[in-house]
Amino acid sequence: MMPHAEQLQTMYYRILRYTPNLIRDEWLNVGLILEQLPLVPLAPGAPAARRGVRMLDDERGFSRLRRLHPSADDALLRSLAPELESRLRGTEKQAGEYLAKLEDSLSNVLQFSPRRAVLAEDFEAEMDRLYREHVAPPSQTRTGIVESTKEWIRSRLKDVFVRRRILDKMQRGVRVDEFTQPGDPFHIDYAYRYNGMRGYLHAVPLGRDFSNAKVYAYTAERIRAKSSQAEFSAVTEVAPSPENRHHEFILRLFAEQEIKVLPLNRLEAFAESLSPRLR
Repeated sequence: MMPHAEQLQTMYYRILRYTPNLIRDEWLNVGLILEQLPLVPLAPGAPAARRGVRMLDDERGFSRLRRLHPSADDALLRSLAPELESRLRGTEKQAGEYLAKLEDSLSNVLQFSPRRAVLAEDFEAEMDRLYREHVAPPSQTRTGIVESTKEWIRSRLKDVFVRRRILDKMQRGVRVDEFTQPGDPFHIDYAYRYNGMRGYLHAVPLGRDFSNAKVYAYTAERIRAKSSQAEFSAVTEVAPSPENRHHEFILRLFAEQEIKVLPLNRLEAFAESLSPRLR
């Protein structure tokens, strides 16, 4: 169903491009900033308008970047997200001045696309859509079937939460640097609270990206060290196969940190059981 016109809001986005060779005029999109500005001017010192940052966070995306540009600086790109997020949480004046300064000071290797407007109903949904269309690695196909990826799992997660009417009760893109190390760029996809318990959900494809599983297991260990009232689930594209040694490796890794494996075919039942606890 299309939203009513009065439900749509004007938002603005900029794509961050990695351009290692200006002579060849080649670039790869590595992130985006989305802004939702207030309808009326804010008083001095008031919180800034809503702004969000989403940087390339899929190991498959970094592998693609290295294939296209073998000398790409991964460390620089991975460090950008926490820096941008921290600066954009300031007042409207601080955030605006920072963005203006950033556009002037970005190196030739990193550049912003022109600022574009878009009409959208939901800020987080629009951030997800823009990331899929402009930054996420293109989907590959095998015999006509779209290959499972982290972004595909995330989209299924969101669809289920919308149907069960619990999306607005979930925290999305959860920072973890307060539990791990300052500046840690890793984000957990979803978090929720009930009865003093905090739960975490993260998309972990079984068929690729084993580093993502390792980082999630490490993060769960660090969070539990500071907060014992926590539960963790890893959402996978299929149920793990005991005959697949890669699946077995991930299962052992998660078992050590008490991370439940939640295949997509069990997601509806999980969301149904979670819904009454979040009210």
